[in-house]
Amino acid sequence: MIELGHLAAFLALAASLAQGVLGLMGARALAGRAALVALGVMTLSFLTLVVAFARSDFSLALVANNSHTLKPMLYKVAGAWGNHEGSMALWCLVTLGFGGAGALWMRTGRDVFEARTLGVQGWLATGALSYLLFASSPYLRLDPAPLQGAGLNPILQDPALAFHPPMLYLGYVGFSFVFALAAAGLMEARIDRVWAKEARRWALAAFVPLTIGIALGSYWAYYELGWGGWWFWDPVENASLMPWLIGAALLHSVAVTEKRGNFAAWTALLAVLAFLFSVMGAFLVRSGVLTSVHAFAVDPKRGMVLLTGLVVYGTFALGLFALRAPKLEGGKPWQMLSREGALAVNNVVLVVAALTVLLGTLFPLMAEAAGRTISVGEPYFRLTFVPMLAALLAILPVVQVWSWAKADLSMLWKWAAGGVALVAVFMALGVGLWDIPLGAAFGLALGVWLLFGSVWELRRRAVTWGRVFRMPLRVWGMTLAHIGLGVFVIGAVVETTQRYEATLALPAGGSGTVAGWNITLEDVRAIEGPNWYADKADITARRGSAKAEMAPTKRYYPAARMPTTETAIHKTGTGDLYVALGDRRDVDGETRWVFRVYFNPLIDLVYLGVLLMGLGAFFSLLPVRRKPA
Repeated sequence: MIELGHLAAFLALAASLAQGVLGLMGARALAGRAALVALGVMTLSFLTLVVAFARSDFSLALVANNSHTLKPMLYKVAGAWGNHEGSMALWCLVTLGFGGAGALWMRTGRDVFEARTLGVQGWLATGALSYLLFASSPYLRLDPAPLQGAGLNPILQDPALAFHPPMLYLGYVGFSFVFALAAAGLMEARIDRVWAKEARRWALAAFVPLTIGIALGSYWAYYELGWGGWWFWDPVENASLMPWLIGAALLHSVAVTEKRGNFAAWTALLAVLAFLFSVMGAFLVRSGVLTSVHAFAVDPKRGMVLLTGLVVYGTFALGLFALRAPKLEGGKPWQMLSREGALAVNNVVLVVAALTVLLGTLFPLMAEAAGRTISVGEPYFRLTFVPMLAALLAILPVVQVWSWAKADLSMLWKWAAGGVALVAVFMALGVGLWDIPLGAAFGLALGVWLLFGSVWELRRRAVTWGRVFRMPLRVWGMTLAHIGLGVFVIGAVVETTQRYEATLALPAGGSGTVAGWNITLEDVRAIEGPNWYADKADITARRGSAKAEMAPTKRYYPAARMPTTETAIHKTGTGDLYVALGDRRDVDGETRWVFRVYFNPLIDLVYLGVLLMGLGAFFSLLPVRRKPA
């Protein structure tokens, strides 16, 4: 069966190569058929890997190195992509999936343009499959086969991590098709409204799963790693954030191109950068140049192959952009104080923000190359990234009401005055009544300002409140995304500035107090799972009449010889009481257990905000049903 999968992967490579050649020759129909053939045989190839994991076929090196007979079936299947080779097979499958979807659903009425798009996508798939088959093959056999496997990395044995990589790849690789659209458009020097309408659909198709994938990874880190936070500015977290920022800029820019015919060069450049940052993310995760708990592999040789691919893609696309961008037609004239001007500023800020994250991520490497050891963490990003985004979000409700070409400045002063008044009220309440830091009060005001501006913009477009629910899905999508942004800001500000944490060392029957909660350790007992054993603490938490039974555990996986932390989280409606079990200590002949206890206020708003952003983008992706004449 594995030999069949290996052969199918080579057939997918041949079909992708044919797709690339035929597409660039302008043969739309033939390139489309080649794309579908490539997708079909690669699907077969990937399914053979999944079946091998499900059957615990340890004659396959990939299974022997990443699975175990005692693993639950969900994690056996997830093991097919929970490693370097398998994840790259998934990357190839998704690349071919977007090529096949494009062959079926791309309808611009421009056969040569569509053929070239499929051709570029075919060459991207050819590169990915070549890397898979010749530098990172998942089809290698072991002879003799071991009786037992090494097991999947224990921290990846979690439902969120089973779905996190596929969602991220739908986002990362989804931008490959937008890249292909941009390359085809640049070949014709024709980035116009028809192109923008098509590009917007595919950009949204990538942005939605990327948003959900980032949220899944963040939530997994929150409840699985036991450190109490939801974003650590980890290099691999940053690797997914950068294409998300560029993707957000792309969605705003392509809307201008579709509506007004402007920003053709900007939109093409952002389409290129979104995919290049995605490939860079793959390089950072798999090269071993950066240390991260999220990283799949530490293999500098294969990392250099990925870096070479990034250089080749970047040289081709940026070189094509440099040659063709001056020939792109401009749209309608506009002034800086207009919606176009505001969105131009939006593009600049989001690109600079992504570059700021890139600098903070790579600077330790540059310092190490110079013989120095420097770490870049949260303080850097708070001083650089956060102010830029805060300034951008502060003006968002104002510029939403600006008209195209030239803004009504009287409306500017009304909204600006309202925003300043809101900020002043919240800062006075926050500092004087709520006793929170000045920056936190400003952040809360910013979140409420975004909520108010989003709702009012929906009402303004509807003219009356009675017509709000009859607005098009695209308008609702934009509104939900901006509301989600406001909800996220409120949750992030409150959680990061008002989080309470403490360390307790308790004997059985002992108690401690954290954030008004009385924490009592009832007992610690040993338990066993299918492929692990653990210490499980039984804790009773009380605050007033509220009571919670909590059971944090510390697991040990013998096959991987690795411990993990399983936190206990009690949701109170205003935040999470969060308990992680630490080490056992003997103090004066008495056994004590160490607990890290946090109270994270309004943490659910962080994830609700991200969910609303993803839902808003999904609504914008849905086709508009037009009423019959």
